[in-house]
Amino acid sequence: MRSFARYTYDLLLSIEKLIYGGEGLARTAPGPDGRSMTVFVPFVLPGEKVEADIRQEKPGFARGSVTQLVEASPDRIEARCPYFRQCGGCHYQHIPYERQLEFKAGILRETLRRIAKIEVTSEIRLHASPPWNYRNRTRLQVRTAPEFPPQTGKTGRCGDPGFALGYFRFGSHEFLPVRECPISSPLINRVMARLLDLGGLNCPPAVEELELFADAADENLLVWAFCGREASQVDLVRWAQALTRELPEIGGTTFFASRRRLEDEAPMDAKPLAQFGATAIRYRTQQHEYRVSGGAFFQVNRHLIDELIWVVTGNVGGDLALDLYAGGGLFSAALAKSYCHIFAVEASQTSYGDLVQNVPANVKAVGARTEDYLGGRLVRQRPDLVVMDPPRTGAGKTVTRSLVELGARGIRYVSCDPATLARDITPLLAAGYGIEEVHLFDLFPETFHIETVVLLTR
Repeated sequence: MRSFARYTYDLLLSIEKLIYGGEGLARTAPGPDGRSMTVFVPFVLPGEKVEADIRQEKPGFARGSVTQLVEASPDRIEARCPYFRQCGGCHYQHIPYERQLEFKAGILRETLRRIAKIEVTSEIRLHASPPWNYRNRTRLQVRTAPEFPPQTGKTGRCGDPGFALGYFRFGSHEFLPVRECPISSPLINRVMARLLDLGGLNCPPAVEELELFADAADENLLVWAFCGREASQVDLVRWAQALTRELPEIGGTTFFASRRRLEDEAPMDAKPLAQFGATAIRYRTQQHEYRVSGGAFFQVNRHLIDELIWVVTGNVGGDLALDLYAGGGLFSAALAKSYCHIFAVEASQTSYGDLVQNVPANVKAVGARTEDYLGGRLVRQRPDLVVMDPPRTGAGKTVTRSLVELGARGIRYVSCDPATLARDITPLLAAGYGIEEVHLFDLFPETFHIETVVLLTR
């Protein structure tokens, strides 16, 4: 590895392209050894020239940050959010939304080509979202300490020593206090502002994070609070009562131990420490209403949920379908209208409880890991369709091998990471499946994240 000292001064870099992860790729001028180094730089655009310093150097590449924008792209725009480039949540606010979609489609094509040697010759169908106020949930860091005075500039309510909400700063775990989040729903922003104006209502010091989840109408929400240390149930419930009294949009609050306090059990399957009010929210789509319990997974883009359901479950029908990684039954409930029998498989106990409540009688809910369910040969006939929506880590070799053996006529893969998508569909293509359609759902505008739906048939 080359010495970091070589790059103690600013480098003049030309940005070649954007890559998955939100960074731009550039290369240094060749060094004495005749080789150049790849440098990844955030918050840039292809064609721009920037001066950057090196923040991190690894074998074969480095990461830098812009110290001066030498030549800006004509596409560059002013960011809407005052915290952009400070907050680690958004990556593309300097890019017009139409161009964000183009860049994401190009990154998806390149990732499939590089990892899976797949040339997507057909059109990638783009599903755009309103780029602002689209999130129905957000997870906020909480600080209740003297160094974080109330963000109203006033004394905290009831003598609070200080209360702040925020996110982590870009590339770190350093706290960044905020008053708003332009990609979160209007209701979430109103509740954030009101809670800050109230000085936190004597928020218990044990509370380290708050997750706010709004319903489809953006009229009511639940609060999920995560505690980093032991706290009195009386104090937690008293605070939850104060929240509901002062912010009637809050239907209920559930308290959990924070992730770092949990060891053996999955964080979202942990038993609540305390509860007050509603423990679940009713989320209505065009065709169904879903119960979503505290801590359970649900899609975050409030504008594209119905469109996503239609693409994944529409224009098909038959006798048997499998819904793998089924969550609370988002797709199972729709599949039940066009298939006689559906097996919906979900490992999370919390989501499984919702799944049982959300699906009709012709859907059999199975509480199991997908790999265990498929490996146990519990499927006794070839399905007409398999729908799968695995986590960011993808399905993996065991599941894809079982799918090849199962031989379903069609597979609809919903992916939140193009790299694991490319890895997982490679053995399916080798087994004779073909790509019928590729859809890019922009569930996360202003960020680098890409949601893909691939329709496979054989």
